[in-house]
Amino acid sequence: MNIAYYLVLVLHVIACLFLIGVVLLQQGKSQDLASAFGGGGTQTAFGPRGSANVLSRATTVLAGLFMVTSLALSMLRPHESSILDRVNGPSPAPAASARAAAPIKTVPASPR
Repeated sequence: MNIAYYLVLVLHVIACLFLIGVVLLQQGKSQDLASAFGGGGTQTAFGPRGSANVLSRATTVLAGLFMVTSLALSMLRPHESSILDRVNGPSPAPAASARAAAPIKTVPASPR
């Protein structure tokens, strides 16, 4: 189980790095990918909308891989104590804190 955890962890880090790269390569709404490379050379390589489709699909696949590896890491994690297990002291009961509060004094209404 320990080997599977580290294998999924490496796959997760690789997916994160590629996802960051693919998102940074995508063009804005009003910008063209050809201007980033200094001309229209990418228009012939990718076509006018070809690069957007490839990057969109890569983003979708990498986001799915990121989610799957995140879930797998949460299920495969080594059984260590969590931070919540290490908190010292029990929490006070709500009834005890209500009894400790001072009683509320009421002032009788004057008749008119």
